[in-house]
Amino acid sequence: MAAKITGGGCSWRRFYRKRTPSRFRLNSVRASQSMDDMDTVYKQLGLFSLKKKIKDVVLKAEMLAPDALELEEEQWIKQEETMRYYDLWDDPAKSDEILLKLADREKAVDILKDLKYKAEEAKLIIQLGEMDAIDYSLFEQAYDSSLDVSRSLDHYEMSKLLRDQYDSEGACMIIKSGSQDIKSQIWTEQVVSMYIKWAEKLGQNARVAEKSSSLSSKSGVNSATIEFEFEFAYGYLLGERGVHRLITSSTSKEECSATVDIIPLFLRASPDFDVKDEDLIVSYPAKENKKVAEHMVCIQHIPSGITVESSGERNRFANRIKALNRLKAKLLVIAKEQKISDVNKINRNNILEETRRYVAKGHKMVVDTKTGLEILDLKSVLDGNIGPLLGAHIGMRSSMDAI
Repeated sequence: MAAKITGGGCSWRRFYRKRTPSRFRLNSVRASQSMDDMDTVYKQLGLFSLKKKIKDVVLKAEMLAPDALELEEEQWIKQEETMRYYDLWDDPAKSDEILLKLADREKAVDILKDLKYKAEEAKLIIQLGEMDAIDYSLFEQAYDSSLDVSRSLDHYEMSKLLRDQYDSEGACMIIKSGSQDIKSQIWTEQVVSMYIKWAEKLGQNARVAEKSSSLSSKSGVNSATIEFEFEFAYGYLLGERGVHRLITSSTSKEECSATVDIIPLFLRASPDFDVKDEDLIVSYPAKENKKVAEHMVCIQHIPSGITVESSGERNRFANRIKALNRLKAKLLVIAKEQKISDVNKINRNNILEETRRYVAKGHKMVVDTKTGLEILDLKSVLDGNIGPLLGAHIGMRSSMDAI
């Protein structure tokens, strides 16, 4: 009896202890055999590609981690020396900046040390598996360790590219259905699920803070807010902002759409600027419409016309604070994009560009409008495997910043 295990694009079969081939048969495979003989056995047992994937990840870690760790530790020491010779009381703002950079450097060092440890662990487990005549459970452990190494490598490499002002923050994603029909709302629900699955594959926390539907049916979402409470979430997801369109027919061009907006979710401290009370209109929609959340709070910024809302907290006071923080984050981002210092001078443009097309008929594929990347596997993308799409956006941003 075998159970199929799938993870990270790789499938193999786990043989339970009671049904594994006898120890006598497995003992015919010895660690003293040549590598060619061992590879033949791996192929026979369906483990050859798995072993190669593990070794490729370990090799990449061994090539990158030592030099990167040495560089990060040197920068960490320099940062500590800067802090020693700097009077932290003279300039609190500058002091906070130095301390944050030091904390970031320390975290990078810890990540790389952990990466090296996990790579060594995966390598050792493979060797033990070979010595013990190919122990399936050991190979499973090695594969799990290699997945951790791969995730850590990707995260470290991306963090080197994500150097913009708010890239290291968490992210608040607001997803809205393009229309009120059931098909669009079901599509919006799929988009929400795609991002939740992506975060789960990273081993990170993504919380659906708010979700609503204007239909009586249990299927479909009219709007949803997801909070990604981990570092660099905003940098990863910034390129997702825009219209996500599902093409359901190649002849009549039937389509559904969902709009995605991204604002920073500040993990360390709230935005450090004040918005005047006279510039705000605060409303409580539940008073006029009993179908909406009882504690929902809406805040409109009069000079810019920007409106935000919050309904996921237990009372109106907490929702008001969250809505105000979201408003400040949105004002900061737009002011930065428009290169202005006064948020009251924001020129609000409500037109969102198309980000991606998901083709569900014929060649089921995903076409990223901004980068031109095409992925010929719609199901995989909707299952949360959006790493290549995110990477393409990050690479495009880095190239534009370098110009």
